[in-house]
Amino acid sequence: MNWKERFPQFEPGLIELIEKEAVQRSFNAGDVIMRTGQYIKSTALVLEGRVKIYRENQDGGEFLMYYLLPGQACAVSMICAIQTHTSEVMAVAEEDSEVLMIPVHLMDDMMNQYKTWYQFVIQTYRNRFDELLSVVDNIAFRNMDERLEFYLKRYAEKTGKKSMDISHQQIADDLNSSREVISRLLKKMEQRNLVKLHRNMIELT
Repeated sequence: MNWKERFPQFEPGLIELIEKEAVQRSFNAGDVIMRTGQYIKSTALVLEGRVKIYRENQDGGEFLMYYLLPGQACAVSMICAIQTHTSEVMAVAEEDSEVLMIPVHLMDDMMNQYKTWYQFVIQTYRNRFDELLSVVDNIAFRNMDERLEFYLKRYAEKTGKKSMDISHQQIADDLNSSREVISRLLKKMEQRNLVKLHRNMIELT
């Protein structure tokens, strides 16, 4: 798919600038797109695939923040790019992905000159803020079994699949828990007919 079809709202002048300055890159599943502590040189727009954004703690633990899908952009990279800060999150391609990288030195001019880019950035911030509120509510007010159910439903919504080829360890990493706890809770969910467990696959019923 041509990248312009992913962003049909962009005005002609903005499209011309992006075509001139941006670089399209391919990432394999598992590739790191952005590291914690790295200076941001580009803002990433996802064209194909799925990208996971997560925080790392000092012990190397991970906590899932949100996913980026085709047609979406990383709000964190936009903020860091504008303010010349280092990244405070990791971005990893969860499946083979195509990403459009726009150099950060263009951000100020794009915000000032192109209304469609300004609106896109504001909407991106709003969407991520709403999603992070859901995550905070999930952490603060739910038990681990409720958090797991929320995680699986959210994963299914983002991928469009009810059958998820995701390991118990990966879920544990994303929820900052242990594989044993996740496996036990998944077994309980299966007993309640909420999921079916297969080898290396979880199916929402």
